Amino acid sequence: MAETLTTLKTRRSCRAYKEDLIEEEKLNAIIEAGTYAATGMGRQSPIIIAVTDRALRDKLSKMNAAVMGAQSDPFYGAPELLIVLADKSVPTYLYDGSLVMGNLMNAAADLGVASCWIHRAKEEFESAEGKAILKSLGIEGDYEGIGHLILGYAAQPEAEPKPRKSDYVYRV
Repeated sequence: MAETLTTLKTRRSCRAYKEDLIEEEKLNAIIEAGTYAATGMGRQSPIIIAVTDRALRDKLSKMNAAVMGAQSDPFYGAPELLIVLADKSVPTYLYDGSLVMGNLMNAAADLGVASCWIHRAKEEFESAEGKAILKSLGIEGDYEGIGHLILGYAAQPEAEPKPRKSDYVYRV
């Protein structure tokens, strides 16, 4: 348990990446950890899309930047990403997908892989272009984008954690 707590306390979001790809074994382990996230009633409403294809990664980056109204790469140069979507017909889909994102981030940190949760997946996959991407991948259903988890190796050292706020926990 001590190793788990250390990972949880030391994981940081990374916003500068090397071009190196993640080893397949590590990527598979991160993905597997996502599939073991808790979901409401065990319904497993989320799906994970692993994007290792550079052309699709770049297309998604441009789509995400457009939603944000920016020109820069919102994926901070990360070479790979995982996209989590969840089935909107399941009442707990948003929570389920968020838990998957958490498992993915913590598993990546445990394996020495840097990551950062990038928002705007909802808007991307509500667009005609996003729906076309899902269709081209053979994904059907009423899915909402929960987030992108960009992955890679950090190009600079991790930041120190901010102190925890004094009123974080109330005990009754």
